[in-house]
Amino acid sequence: MKINKILFSISISALFFSAVSCERYLDTEPISDQTVDINNPLATAKSAEEAMITIYSDFGNEYWQLDYFLNGDAQTDISYAGGDNVQNFQQDEYRILATNTNVNRDWGYLSNFMDHCNKILNYVDGAQDLSTARKNQMKAEASIFRGMYLFHMVQLWGDIPIVTKSFITINSENFDEAYTQLYPKRQTVNDVYAQIISDLEGAIANAPASSEKYKANKGAAYALLAKVYATKPNPDWAKVKEYSDLVISQGYSLLPVYDHLFDSNHEGNTESIFEANGNASNIWAWCTSMFVGTDWKKFNTPSNDLVKTYNDTGDTQRLNTTVKFTPVTWSDNYWSGNNFPFMNKMRLTDGNQNFYILRLTDIILLKAEANIRLGNFSEAQTLINQVRNRVALPPITITSEDDGINKVLAERKLELAFEGHRWFDLKRTGKAISILSQQKNGSGAILPYAANINQNRLLWPIPQAQMDKNQNLTQNPGY
Repeated sequence: MKINKILFSISISALFFSAVSCERYLDTEPISDQTVDINNPLATAKSAEEAMITIYSDFGNEYWQLDYFLNGDAQTDISYAGGDNVQNFQQDEYRILATNTNVNRDWGYLSNFMDHCNKILNYVDGAQDLSTARKNQMKAEASIFRGMYLFHMVQLWGDIPIVTKSFITINSENFDEAYTQLYPKRQTVNDVYAQIISDLEGAIANAPASSEKYKANKGAAYALLAKVYATKPNPDWAKVKEYSDLVISQGYSLLPVYDHLFDSNHEGNTESIFEANGNASNIWAWCTSMFVGTDWKKFNTPSNDLVKTYNDTGDTQRLNTTVKFTPVTWSDNYWSGNNFPFMNKMRLTDGNQNFYILRLTDIILLKAEANIRLGNFSEAQTLINQVRNRVALPPITITSEDDGINKVLAERKLELAFEGHRWFDLKRTGKAISILSQQKNGSGAILPYAANINQNRLLWPIPQAQMDKNQNLTQNPGY
């Protein structure tokens, strides 16, 4: 059979979940005689809408239901890994190996999520019975998701591949391009951020209104751009302020009671920018059972340091919302069984738990951070104190740039604990090593594993399983 007659369905996820070589693919017979439009896989509105549902259904995936929160908090002074998974203990204690299965699965999940976005971006224009306006909105939503997932990956691994094509067929005409996308090289961090910014800025015009909180909307694009410009090499703090102001201009406002953010009676509230809508259906939210309860130790056990920080600050409102102490019949290395803490921001166990991807307070504090970097201490104080006022804490003052960064980080720690931000906040501000190397246990002694943190450990290793499949990948330093 000639190459140009070999047509078969192939997803970019083959790069991550199959070790079959390109030569093997070219020797493969068609798996079906079913006739498909190989140039137009999203040929109908129905198929296009189903592809969009897939993108949102990814919120029910293990990455979002468990790993995202572990990655953001268990690697920090917010929490201990909890549970009994040795792969999580490697993350918690800054001794990850390239063979760590959590690291490998997250690479695979994030890459597969982006392939779902690429399908829309590459093919939705071929849906003949779909309006142009709907196509443009779909592409905007997919672009926001792809930009967000690239942002997650570049923060975890540094240089990463940029894959923008989802191949439905491979033939002699597209083989060279397919190879570079199925077996991609890592691109520089600067190139990745350029792609992220292009995706997000390009999506704004056709994104859903900011009021549509369960969709990748305009406010989400603005918020992600603020975070991206703060995190990329050589941050652009003027851009951070610009996009933070665009977020704030969308009509969001702080809820008057902090606990209402998490009591499940105020879903899609005025503070929410972008929210995963657990619905016990295509987004079955099983995350709560990973973090709360008394039947086993669960993950993301609140740290002694976090509880001490709340108590030392007199922040009883956020402590009571964030951490729940419960008597249990067992203990671990950090807490006795008589009074064991669980994270408390997820409380529904029926599959309907919502969680925030982005919310206003994150952006208010990010704008404060930008003002600190720009020397506008008075404006930064006002923003931080707006957040503190809600929970009846006294105002702070800022005396220098370093003092301001320390205070905004302290506020983010209290406000955003267990929402997946701390690891990335510490890295962005250059404070990860100095803070995490001083983590203490309940007796005030520095934790033994705190000494493991170093510059190389701020990035994860490229998974060995991915390198075994793709000879074009290279390893990060120190692994």
